[in-house]
This record gives sequence, C-alpha cells and structure tokens, in this order.
Amino acid sequence: MSRLPDPALIVLVGASGAGKSHWARSRYRAEEVVSSDVLRGVVGSGQHDLDASEDAFSLLEQVVDARLGRGLTTVVDTLGLDPERRRRWRAVASAAGLPAVVVVLDTAAAECRRRNAVRDRPVPAPALASQLTRVSGVRSLLDVEGWDLVEVVGPGPAADQGRVPETASERSRRHTTEVGRESRRSSQGLRVVLQLSRFPWGEDPAAWVRDVALAADEVGLAGIALMDHLVQIPQVDRAWAPIPEPWVTLGLLAGLDTGLDLGTLVTPVTFRPAGVTAKAAATLDALTGGRAFVGIGAGWWEREHRAFGVPFPPAGARLDGVEDAIETMRALWATGTKPHDGERVTLPETTCYPRPVSPIPVIVGGSGERRTLRIAARLADAINVPSAVDVVTRKTEVLRGHCAAVGRDPDEVAVTVLDLPVVGSGRDDTWARVERLRGRASAASYAARTHAGTAAEHRDRYGALAALGVDTVFVALADLEGPEDVGRLAVMTA
Repeated sequence: MSRLPDPALIVLVGASGAGKSHWARSRYRAEEVVSSDVLRGVVGSGQHDLDASEDAFSLLEQVVDARLGRGLTTVVDTLGLDPERRRRWRAVASAAGLPAVVVVLDTAAAECRRRNAVRDRPVPAPALASQLTRVSGVRSLLDVEGWDLVEVVGPGPAADQGRVPETASERSRRHTTEVGRESRRSSQGLRVVLQLSRFPWGEDPAAWVRDVALAADEVGLAGIALMDHLVQIPQVDRAWAPIPEPWVTLGLLAGLDTGLDLGTLVTPVTFRPAGVTAKAAATLDALTGGRAFVGIGAGWWEREHRAFGVPFPPAGARLDGVEDAIETMRALWATGTKPHDGERVTLPETTCYPRPVSPIPVIVGGSGERRTLRIAARLADAINVPSAVDVVTRKTEVLRGHCAAVGRDPDEVAVTVLDLPVVGSGRDDTWARVERLRGRASAASYAARTHAGTAAEHRDRYGALAALGVDTVFVALADLEGPEDVGRLAVMTA
C-alpha cells in the first residue's frame, strides 16, 4: 500500500467485518477517526442502537466539517456506501485544500461472514449480503467520482484471523488503553518516554522511584522505561551505583495511579528465558490495564554476564536469540493453550495466564543494518536507534528496504530513538550542567554530543525527528537526581 497523504480526508469503504475499524486504529490516532458506530454509542444506548443512527450521522457530519475546516486528518469509519455522503465529504475536503482519499477494505465475503458471526451483535445475514453486493458496485464508481487517491486493501487485517473474538469488556479495555496512549502525544505527534538509567535513591529507594514516576505522569510524559543491566554501566555511573532489577521495579510502578506506559529499554535476551520475559510482561500488562511494552536486544556487555554466571554467546547467536524470543513471546501472548510449531520455536503448549489486556508492543534495540534492522522489519512493532538526525535518516532508509524485502508495510514498524540530552533552564544553567557532567571531554564536544540546550531547544530538535517519522523519543538524563528534575522535561510534552 502506498503512503497516504497527511493531512487528508480518508473515507473507508467496506462491509461489516471487512476490518475497517481495525485498519483505522492501527494507523491513526483515536481522535482522528470519526466512527458512526462510536457516535451511536454517544447519542444512543450503544453502538448497535440503530434508532440513534440519524443523530449519530448528524454529529458525524459536524465533526468531519470541523476537523477538515481546521486542516486536520480525518478518517471516516462508516460503511462508505452512500454516494451523496461521499460527494459531500469530497467537497468539504476540497474547500479545505485537503486531498480526498478512499480506502476500500477488499475482504472476502466468506471472511466478513465469519467475523460477523462471532460478534456480540451480528449484523443480520440479509443486511450483510446487501452490503457485500453494494461494496462490489461501489468499486466501479470510485474511479470516476473524483477522488485524489483510491486505495484497495486486502484481504483485511490478518491479525483478526484465527483468533477467538474479544469480549465486550476486552474491547472496552483495549480501546481505553489505545486512547490513553494516543492522548499522551505532544503537538508534534511524538511520545516522550523517560528512560531511567541511574538511581541516586538514597535511603528510601521505593519512595524515590515512586516520586519520579508520579512526576513523569504529572508533566505528561507517555511512559517510563527501565534500563536492564546487572551491573551499572560506565557510561552512566560507577559500577557500585545501584541498578535495580527492572521487572521487579516495574511491578512497583504498576501499583501507582498513573497513565504511564511501562517497560524495558532494553532487556537482553541473554538474561532470562524468553518465556519468562513473556510471563513478566503479560503480568505487567494485566496489572496496568494494558500499559506494558517490551524492549528487547541482543545484549552487549560481557563483563556483567561473567560476573553473574550468565552465558555470553557470540553476536550471531545472540541475534538468533532475539528472533527466537520475539516468536516465543508472541506465541505465549496469543489466545488459547494450543501447541506452537513456528518458524524457529516449538512449544508443547502456550498456557500463559494472565493474558495481556492488549497487544504488547515489542521494540528491538540496536542499529545493526544487516541483521538487527532486518529482524525489526520482520518481527517487531518498533526499532530503537540513536537520536542523531543523520543516523535516523540512514537507519529509516535501511529499515524500509528490509520491509520491502520481506513484504511488510514499513509504517507498521515505528521508529523510536534514545536521546541523552543535557537539559538546562537557560543558557547559564545549561553550561553549568555541561561542566559538571563532561568528565575529561572538552566542554564543546560534550555539549555537541548531548545537544546541550533548554527544553524548548530540545523540543525544536524533536520536531525535526518527528518530520523524519520518529514516533517516540526515550529521554535519559545524565543528571537526574530526583522528581524535581523531571519537571525540566515538561516543555517537551507540549
């Protein structure tokens, strides 16, 4: 599928069960999707209250007009079968100077019927048959209606196939999680996540971790990621500085009343069997109502492995382990308890409860172009690379090449970055921090390497990353002492 213009009007066309809502959710923010079903739930007794359809569509037209009038991307999630509505939406988009795109979900009739049959409230069979016939008729009209782009997507989202359907409560929890995640984006479209790598927690470790997390939540950060090492790394602090076990610490954070996503950046596959990591992440997701993520990597520091008696195989074997781990985790997070006989991994059963509340994002850490980026292109939800613009540009290009080679839409693999900035309240404060932190490096070189500046200046820099397609910035502060330092990041979330 080609990259769709943005901002734009996107009108979905497809019968019930074609996968329109899934397609929209997986590509756009919840606020960008205008759904007739959702609006029936707003103005009526629920999404299936057909008596509320007239009011729902009246409200839908108001929302579409308002969003397009402000130049905002608007995804219209209805059946898309009414030619007069399609004509009107094109006219409104044209008046707003926005391209008008129609996306047809070309899902086989049998698959639409199968999905419809397992819904809580199936569409009556005659009504679905009528929809399928009308969709076939609409296809021949779209090319002459004056759309700027007509895209046909098929055969519908594979993620739906072969799965036990969600219950109403599961759908509600997943939708709440997705809306919460998307609401924590800056006006630049970025999610800013605090990576905790140093822990100067004094005499009350739990209070320090708790207060930092609450401060992150208060300033609107999207989440907290914990570095996963057995010994504190020299790039951050002295070897005898505390570096807590991350999954235990994430359990503490899960008990706080926040909206933060929680996970690791990154967990080496050498530290724990992949199934154990899958179990920990699923538990975290259940405890947080769907806010877990897993950053995973091959590991790199031989010293900590030797110190803890953990094998440290060659790089190729460790990268094999990344592929094995992702397949194992996905298998254990899937529905049911059946055996798994996959491409690389065989499991006699997949009994892993509690199940995750929602799909757990898997982020591969590393920037190796030949192997790591290829693994991310095939298997991951995101890749994490260094934050320099030239590096992001290069790695994104390579990632897209790997996606093309394996037949995957590159937009399905988010690009995230790890940023290690010096953030000051003003020029004098910034340079004072540079002097305290630079060690034996020259002030100028250290300032350049850490992009030393104010939060507003870093936000401008993040705008350039957003323009390159970066989805999330993980920020680690070398001088994070406590919750008061988290406040320096507030401007970045605006």
